[in-house]
Amino acid sequence: MSTTRAALRQLHRLRPFPARHSLSWRRISNRSYATDAESSASAAELDFGQPVHETHPHILKPGEITPGITAQEYADRRARLAFSLPDGAVAVLPSATVQYRSGAVFWPFRQESNFLYLTGFSEPQSLAVIRKTGPTLGDYTFHLFCRPKDPYAEQWSGPWSGLRAAEDVFNADEALDIHDLPSLLPPLLRSASRIYTDVSLSSPLSFPPTTPSVSSTTPPSALLPPILRNHPTSPLSPILHPLRAIKSPSEISNMRHAGRISGRALTQAMRRPWSSEHDLQSYLYHAFSQSGLSGPAYVPVVAGGRRGRLIHYTHNTALLHPERAETVLVDAGGEYGWYATDITRTWPLTGKFSAAQRDLYGAVLVAQRECVKLCRADAGLSLDEVHRAAERLLQRELERIGFSFGSARSFGLGGDDVMSTLFPHHVGHYVGLDVHDVPGYPRSVPLRAGHVVTIEPGVYVPDDERFPRHFRGLAVRIEDTVCVDDEGPRVLTPEAVKEIEDIEALR
Repeated sequence: MSTTRAALRQLHRLRPFPARHSLSWRRISNRSYATDAESSASAAELDFGQPVHETHPHILKPGEITPGITAQEYADRRARLAFSLPDGAVAVLPSATVQYRSGAVFWPFRQESNFLYLTGFSEPQSLAVIRKTGPTLGDYTFHLFCRPKDPYAEQWSGPWSGLRAAEDVFNADEALDIHDLPSLLPPLLRSASRIYTDVSLSSPLSFPPTTPSVSSTTPPSALLPPILRNHPTSPLSPILHPLRAIKSPSEISNMRHAGRISGRALTQAMRRPWSSEHDLQSYLYHAFSQSGLSGPAYVPVVAGGRRGRLIHYTHNTALLHPERAETVLVDAGGEYGWYATDITRTWPLTGKFSAAQRDLYGAVLVAQRECVKLCRADAGLSLDEVHRAAERLLQRELERIGFSFGSARSFGLGGDDVMSTLFPHHVGHYVGLDVHDVPGYPRSVPLRAGHVVTIEPGVYVPDDERFPRHFRGLAVRIEDTVCVDDEGPRVLTPEAVKEIEDIEALR
């Protein structure tokens, strides 16, 4: 596409909604909306594969494709990706595949994160093709393969959006029938200088490239290897993940909203007595959903007593014992518009810390506060460097309350071995569309404004004689989601109280 044509496309397609009932950023507000079957109806009377503003104004504002994220932002993301590719290169992204729990019982569909980031299209059986067409930002084409409308199939499985909506709502330059992918995709790739994709090319599925159609249940990722094997290919994630890692203001706003509601739910949970891990988990699920989040961002940890030492304990089935003066460690966060928040709090089931619990919790809290302060761009530190700072801080604070790292040598261990026993995980990770966001993006890069990370030091004391008796079996982790800014951190989860005095005051 020429630069001039790209500019015209931006002017024509990606402008604010011209009227209250316009369906997309295309100028369609003064006509009826035709489905693939050529029937006419207003947009508000149609069914789509996901909410749109006309059908779900309680969820989406005008111009938004997904909560908080506009059609313009999705187009800008595709433009930035295309601009990052070599001349003539093409990015190919298949959707996620429906996963089955057992037999015909399926899990709720969750779109593949890279695909979702670039399109906002949340349906299976789809494929995005983004081609760089020139040297200027905005020089690209976007083809979206998806399912055409099928009233009979939709009666059984619920509605999906169809080809016309793929163009008018999701701003594809051209929408194509996913069933014709083997015959229609090769021409789109014929002159590509290189294909960027994260699809494994080792799939055993094969067919002639001219096969006219495929099964409606064949995942697009399985159809690609025979088509792509004759093209030079490279992984897409190393190019896309650095773009995803820097969050836009609207992404940060979504995560702040998720953090606000999740934090309030955890604080309310601290006010109440609990007799089982399951009841506490159920309360958090309800609190997240009742307040407008889509639900939990991940399977939570609700670990009473010594089970808190198990980093990813998710059974959440045991009884809680306030009569034993136990603590409970809860790692739980909600999701809004597919954006996650991640919080961990540890509190006493009786509402009051014992002396040992207070000392250990205070040591972790000092380290957590100091590490949060390091999450600013002008510090020039990476997450790995913040982790090393966390280790130094924890050792200092633990020695202050009676731990002896030097005496570990009498057990044949060095100080580093003791620290890796007490603090076995990293201090943080990136957060975004995934709770462990942009996998493979290194924690060694300096933190920049727009990075969103967790800061989560923890101490998990084994029941052995290397450690003071009154701390054995205790576990404390304190975690917040933090947005890096130029001159300071922005904590996105402050509503979850964490000061000792504040926790005890709740009860």
